[in-house]
Amino acid sequence: MKYNTIAPDEIIQKTITSLKENGINAFVVENGKEAKAKALELIPAQAEIMNMTSVTLETIGIPKEINQSGRYNSVRNQLNSMDRKTQNSQMQKLGAAPVYAIGSVHAVTQEGQVVIASNTGSQLPAYAYGAAKVIWVVGAQKIVKDLDTAFKRIYEYVLPLESERARKAYGVEGSNVSKLLIVNKEIAPNRITIIFVKEVLGF
Repeated sequence: MKYNTIAPDEIIQKTITSLKENGINAFVVENGKEAKAKALELIPAQAEIMNMTSVTLETIGIPKEINQSGRYNSVRNQLNSMDRKTQNSQMQKLGAAPVYAIGSVHAVTQEGQVVIASNTGSQLPAYAYGAAKVIWVVGAQKIVKDLDTAFKRIYEYVLPLESERARKAYGVEGSNVSKLLIVNKEIAPNRITIIFVKEVLGF
């Protein structure tokens, strides 16, 4: 399947070079185990961190580590202890500007652009600006030639799979590409790091 094939090494390296030129740190690891170890190395002990909803992160066990190990200040744990009806504004602020945000993305172009689709948009404020540090763990099957291909990947491949996941997880009709974030460049030095993984992870 064209959207589910690991990019060749030369394409991964070309993409990493482009990302670095655009102010985004990037490197590649061999597998999910290495990706988990590298991601956790980037997060200081007791750091405030929000793990965004991500099949990739779930697959390699990062949410459990962040939320259950006691080694981090989990924003998600804080949110789960709050009342959406009476504390919605506080919850939105917490999720929008954690010190660290970790998640994944839906496409990365060879020119070094990153594309994230969202139904609610809840993860986008932290990614775009709110978080001081952003870590994205990305299966190397998500590398695409250009933005046009990135959009096709999202609508033709990611959306049907995410809709299926949402139906099972939340009992809803499906998902939507309600909002799209395109990161062309990061001007804050060392703010964003991408860990590419030479495994098919996530959608």
